[in-house]
Amino acid sequence: MPLSAATLIERIRGVFSTLPDTRGHSNNLNYLIQDAALSAFSVFFSQSPSFLDSQVRMQKQLGRNNASSLFGVHQIPSDNQIRNLLDPVPPETLFPLMASISDELYSQGYLEAFRSINNTFLIALDGTDFFSSEKISCPCCSQSKLKNGQTLYRHIAVTPTLVAPGQKNVIALAPQFVLPQDGHDKQDCERAAADRWLEQWGAHYSSWGITYLGDDLYCHQPYCQRVLSQHAHFLLTCKPDSHATLYEWVADLARNGEVTRVVRPRRIGKKQVTDTYRFVNQVPLRNSDDALMVNWFELVTTAQDGTVLFNNAWATSHRVTIENVASFAAAGRARWKIENENNNTLKTKGYHFEHNFGHGKQCLANLFATMILLAFLVHTTLEWVDAPYRAVRNALPSRRTFFEHLRALIHYLPFDDWNHLMRFMGKNPDPEPHKPHDTG
Repeated sequence: MPLSAATLIERIRGVFSTLPDTRGHSNNLNYLIQDAALSAFSVFFSQSPSFLDSQVRMQKQLGRNNASSLFGVHQIPSDNQIRNLLDPVPPETLFPLMASISDELYSQGYLEAFRSINNTFLIALDGTDFFSSEKISCPCCSQSKLKNGQTLYRHIAVTPTLVAPGQKNVIALAPQFVLPQDGHDKQDCERAAADRWLEQWGAHYSSWGITYLGDDLYCHQPYCQRVLSQHAHFLLTCKPDSHATLYEWVADLARNGEVTRVVRPRRIGKKQVTDTYRFVNQVPLRNSDDALMVNWFELVTTAQDGTVLFNNAWATSHRVTIENVASFAAAGRARWKIENENNNTLKTKGYHFEHNFGHGKQCLANLFATMILLAFLVHTTLEWVDAPYRAVRNALPSRRTFFEHLRALIHYLPFDDWNHLMRFMGKNPDPEPHKPHDTG
């Protein structure tokens, strides 16, 4: 069945109907787990914390509501009921759902424009905090000691994202949450979570052809070897401070004239800049007899007056040549899309990733975070696969305007289904200047 708003929601309903219900027979069974999960998802999808309250009023006034017609909610639980019902549900139960959506985008050819260096897809990994408190905690919280002696409780997730140079959209993949047993140091925790993600999902994506992107934290031998064991490639930021041996080799080879240098002028608007690339293949990643040999390259961009505008370097398993070094640098810089188009969008563009919708005593915080990622993934997917949705997004290219219209309409007017809602929005767009629209 082709992907669309209706079919995606129906698929989500199907997965939510299988979520574990830990209530005993003596507990209140008036509400289904499925209804609690769909109700929570509807809030994140609509980017409206008051959506459910408005639907309860609509039901009383009109005898129908959009939580039912759009999301399939049979009976709307209260906020507290939603939290209590969903708290025991592991977020991992939703990971296969997210994977199935990206798999279909891949199999149906929607991701072909994402192919990058050596015909591989780029998956960027990065850790991000989405909750912190000195008072609220749960068993899934990481802990760190503050200077004032207090304990800071945090939730951290590694959020793998499919990115590509020149692509405005990113594809959110199943996250991996940092767990307390990973240790109390953020970097060690993030590394452990990234290793678990690679172990769980590396083989799943290996047939696509993958190059993993990451910051300097990931550029260490055990992680690189794990990537290679999954028949994938890596392209990772490589800093001098943490790779002294590698940079000693580069310096020695440069003195012998064995580091290739490529200079290419480029225009940015009316200004001219100069990109200077340096690269060398087969240098040791660390100071050991069993050091992994990697390929290193650097990009320095300068203005006409010599001011350095950009300076970064990478280590990769791909062989670097004069012909491909520029495209490799572009791929390496695409890593920042995980911050700009993914994490920043989730935190500042209406998804409220850092808001405490409910922390719970077990899994709730991580489950809600996964639902937000799922909502983001579905919105991105709909821009490709659902023609009425895409038409509305083209008519309302500003993310803010789109969601303002969506929220207002579903708060006050009942719709039969998603097609009805999209047709209505398509016929009644708010005129605004055409410009490239945001992600999401």
